[in-house]
Amino acid sequence: MAAVEPRTVRDTVRGLWADDILPSLSGLVEIPALSPAFDPAWAASGHLDAAVEHVRGWLTARDVPGARVEVVRLEGRSPVLLLDVPATEGAEDAGTVLLYGHLDKQPPVGGWSEGLGPWQPVVRDGRLYGRGSADDGYAGYAATAALEAVRAAGGAHARAVVLLETGEESGSPDLPAYLEHLSGRLGRVSFVVCLDSGGNDYERLWLTTSLRGMAQVRVTARVLDSAQHSGLASGVVPSSFRVLRQLLDRLEDSATGEIRLAECNVEIPENRLAEARAAVSAAPGAVRDAYPRHGATRPVSEDEIELLLNNSWRPTLSVIGASGLPEPAEAGNVLRDHTTLALSFRLPPTADSAAALNAVEKALTTDVPYSATVEVSGTEAADGWNAPDAAPWLATGLERVSEQVFGAPWRAIGLGGSIPFMGLLGAKYPEAQFLVTGALGPDSNAHVPDEWLHLEQAQRVTEAVAHLLHAHATA
Repeated sequence: MAAVEPRTVRDTVRGLWADDILPSLSGLVEIPALSPAFDPAWAASGHLDAAVEHVRGWLTARDVPGARVEVVRLEGRSPVLLLDVPATEGAEDAGTVLLYGHLDKQPPVGGWSEGLGPWQPVVRDGRLYGRGSADDGYAGYAATAALEAVRAAGGAHARAVVLLETGEESGSPDLPAYLEHLSGRLGRVSFVVCLDSGGNDYERLWLTTSLRGMAQVRVTARVLDSAQHSGLASGVVPSSFRVLRQLLDRLEDSATGEIRLAECNVEIPENRLAEARAAVSAAPGAVRDAYPRHGATRPVSEDEIELLLNNSWRPTLSVIGASGLPEPAEAGNVLRDHTTLALSFRLPPTADSAAALNAVEKALTTDVPYSATVEVSGTEAADGWNAPDAAPWLATGLERVSEQVFGAPWRAIGLGGSIPFMGLLGAKYPEAQFLVTGALGPDSNAHVPDEWLHLEQAQRVTEAVAHLLHAHATA
């Protein structure tokens, strides 16, 4: 496998980022393209369509021989933007490379620093600030630049399809329908590149080798037909909150955070244990110090390897919402008739999410304390993903880009969150190789105020993808 010429790749990528990508990406930041879950009237507001049109215009202006740009729309679903680039000569039999990103965004939320805002692109100290800059607006630009760079350097790539969806931040509900609709056109997908991830520092290429699954449920404990004076009813009628506390104890050990349901736990593979040890060694403190703990709050464990495994291969429960509770300043002496909690479980990558959800529902509704009424609603489940072992061409290519592009060894981690697309693709194309990476770092502020993209890391990731496209085509 001959390597593609690195200087031309580097010069092409950096020129594209400086002259073409950064101005257009800044324009994309300005568009409040909220994901459909946060803008149910997205079709009427037009912001998602504006984001698609903005990037479509940029792609159409690229000088990539034979490339086709198309917006695909299925009735009642948010659109998908495609760039279809034919294989270079001699790589026609290498299958299809699918390069994935998304154009929809999280809500703006308040609390942005002075001089920054969600729809206000600001370049400062090598960072592009603004909502969607890092998650994941840059991905389509980087994928296209990688294709242009490998061609400019005289390298090869298989047929490449850049797929940019507009529902990822809503859980990609429309993606299965689009994959089914496009399956004949995509053909044999042999390599999947996802640029919606990142790692623990900006010094090396980080691969995501697993993603946790999830299960969600809203549970309501109802004890009265109507609320009553607490001085009269308490001690006679059980508290709905106490009922839920007891039910939660069936699910989670409140002292340790361990999930008690067997269906939610798996044995961690030995190769993922080794990756966790190597990741912590490469970037000590990155996991432990990633989040702004308040005051003297300690992490769950002092062992950083255990923290990483907790976040990537062990189940966790977060109470993400509640209702039936008034604001403290407005609370009277009332025994409330009900309490509702929204429960979010993150599941190990290889856990059966449907079985886990079923076990959760059973634990919440069987032998309920005081025979209180328990209602379960809003259930959702999605499997995680565990990457296949790297093929020899990919393993060799990773070593090469680590040396040539980053000057540091690549590392792999499991991601505590989910990218629904990866589970879908893993099931649909079990023989494909996967490169799940990106420019996000531990402090990139995705989903929260002051989101920013590390421009130098984004350029290096783009270079790496160019080299790995060539490695795939010439394997």
